[in-house]
Amino acid sequence: MLFFGLSKRDGNDKVNIMAQRKYYRKVFKEPGKKERGVFSALKILLVIFFLGIAGISLLFLFYAKDLPRPEKFAETQFSQSTKIYDREGKVLLYELYGEEKRTIVPLANMPQQIKQAVIAAEDANFYQHFGLDIKGIVRAVLADLKMGNRAQGASTIPQQLIRSALLSREKTLKRKFREAILALELSRRYPKDQILEWYLNQVPFGSNAYGVEAASQTFFNKPVQDISLPEAALLASLIQAPTRYSPYGDDLTNLFARKDYVLDRMAALKMIAKDEAEKAKKEEIKFAKDTQSLKAPHFVMYVRNILLEKYGDDFLKENGLKVYTSLDWQLQEMAEKAVAQGVKDNEQFNAHNAGLVAIDPKTGDILAMVGSKDWFSTSTPKNCTPGVNCSFDPKINIALRPRQPGSAFKPFAYMRAFQKGYTPTTVLWDVRTNFGVWGSSSYIPENYDGLFRGPVTMREALAQSLNVPSVKVLYLAGVQDTIKLAKELGITTLNEPPSFYGLALVLGGGEVKLLDMVSAYGVFAAEGLQVSPTAILRIEDSQGQILEETQKTPKRVLEPEHCRLLNNILSDNAARAPIFGANSPLYIPDYEVAAKTGTTQDYKDAWAIGYTPSLVAGAWAGNNDATSMAQRPAVMLAGSIWNSFMGQALALKPKENFEKPQFVITGKPVLDGVTPGHCILFYVDKDNPRGPAPANPANDPQYTAWEQGIYEWALNVGK
Repeated sequence: MLFFGLSKRDGNDKVNIMAQRKYYRKVFKEPGKKERGVFSALKILLVIFFLGIAGISLLFLFYAKDLPRPEKFAETQFSQSTKIYDREGKVLLYELYGEEKRTIVPLANMPQQIKQAVIAAEDANFYQHFGLDIKGIVRAVLADLKMGNRAQGASTIPQQLIRSALLSREKTLKRKFREAILALELSRRYPKDQILEWYLNQVPFGSNAYGVEAASQTFFNKPVQDISLPEAALLASLIQAPTRYSPYGDDLTNLFARKDYVLDRMAALKMIAKDEAEKAKKEEIKFAKDTQSLKAPHFVMYVRNILLEKYGDDFLKENGLKVYTSLDWQLQEMAEKAVAQGVKDNEQFNAHNAGLVAIDPKTGDILAMVGSKDWFSTSTPKNCTPGVNCSFDPKINIALRPRQPGSAFKPFAYMRAFQKGYTPTTVLWDVRTNFGVWGSSSYIPENYDGLFRGPVTMREALAQSLNVPSVKVLYLAGVQDTIKLAKELGITTLNEPPSFYGLALVLGGGEVKLLDMVSAYGVFAAEGLQVSPTAILRIEDSQGQILEETQKTPKRVLEPEHCRLLNNILSDNAARAPIFGANSPLYIPDYEVAAKTGTTQDYKDAWAIGYTPSLVAGAWAGNNDATSMAQRPAVMLAGSIWNSFMGQALALKPKENFEKPQFVITGKPVLDGVTPGHCILFYVDKDNPRGPAPANPANDPQYTAWEQGIYEWALNVGK
């Protein structure tokens, strides 16, 4: 009985069916349960494999259909430029990108060195791979995993060409997949030399130059076929970051470092000899003058770098932003003229550069910024390397470079002393004092004029910028506490331990930035309210929608009364007259202006910073390479620049006077202006000056030295 025809089964039927199944498996080799499992798994894998191949093929065909005709890569691509304006939106300071400059050049007309330099810098395996560099991708992935972030890239020249000509800049997996497929298809359809030609005519080099010919004409004022080996390496260097590395920007040091790296890569790839690379590194490169419209250049580059950090190069290139800055164009023009004339006058004293920053202390808005005497200068002093050892570097923004401030740092120590309870009438002894060993020798500072005045008040010491009593003020205030205060006011560079600076800090022993110093003085002007420097007020997209707008929230970091004490001293022209004279550059007739100068010990830096309740400005004069100037005080070198700017700027503003402080009688003679017979450490606990007098003053490590100074001065009085 055949089991297919059974409609009713009993026990014998079941046995028969099992026997028949065993028979059929034997006859027809039908697999058993184990064999059927393996066979089923293989079938599933094969189905998945063929479906995957089919899927990839469909995706490849789907994306490959978008590959443009060859002429597409040689056509001009247009993008909306980002425009940077002054605070009123009336003056266009700079335009990032804009209409692209491009001149198509056949590959045969390009010198071998530009082809080699670009390949060495961007795609060393260009002539070996098929559109994707698998080794490069693996290397980049491993580097990313090791570094813990997406730091490495492995884009080939075909990928970069596809990305710039066809795809958006979005960083998505879909876009990367499209890029890879189109790069493979591009490499399949066209010869390598054709792809390289398109790339070299397409790639952006910054300053609106696209392609090697436009770049060569823009930066060297010559056709690409005439460029030298180091010039070719420099052009190849720009591809990685055309805006950041721009020859007209402020990062020439890294640009030249990248150029040397490209030359080393060319040598490693046997494109040039090693000695040829070393020789090329030493060759001077001269750039053509930047013909692009650029106003307030150092300030604009400062703003540009902020934008780059926030939005990235690609976003700025494509999205047509409108950036409204804090710059007051009228004040900027005044500042530029004051700096240019000041440097011209100072060159006789071997001071070849200067800078100036002006800020609104109530808002933190940067109103003017001049980073050198002439951004557009194409001449540099003899025997110097830009960015390394030049007395004047046009592109370097001195307002952002750390320099020693000299006595311009003193107000921070006096402010901290006022916070502790000391007063403007506190009496200190201006006498020769050995403050102990600092470094490898005894620290015995002198005053500018070499004289000692005996007992002086803190008002006199600060107004006349006396060094010896100011060092004592720093000791009383505390080095660590003074550094902490300076940081709270906006100083960003004092990051070494207090022992690194020692008591010399009050005379400028720590490097600071002009922008930071002007901002910090602005806190004094605003009676203790601190607002970080602001360069951008508002950013709009191409449709006028606001992307961001600066919201200012002042933070109280000082008490108003302490600021009033300091402002009263620094604006006291009569108090500073014994040293500076009644009509010094720090004095502006008809205006109440607080001001302070600073000169470093070896005459490497000259500072002048001054303010009213509505405007604070600081000027620096000197040489970029820190060579010494003639022995002239800062009030002459930087003060004249500051006075020229401040006098004009204040004429545009309503007159404002400082609030008068309340002068408190403490009941302690040494704090209330009574000349004592001993140093102040005999009468007060330095950390609690209004508290009980110390039971044993000699326990203070400075007491003996300060007393000795008074004793020696008393012996010599009248001699």
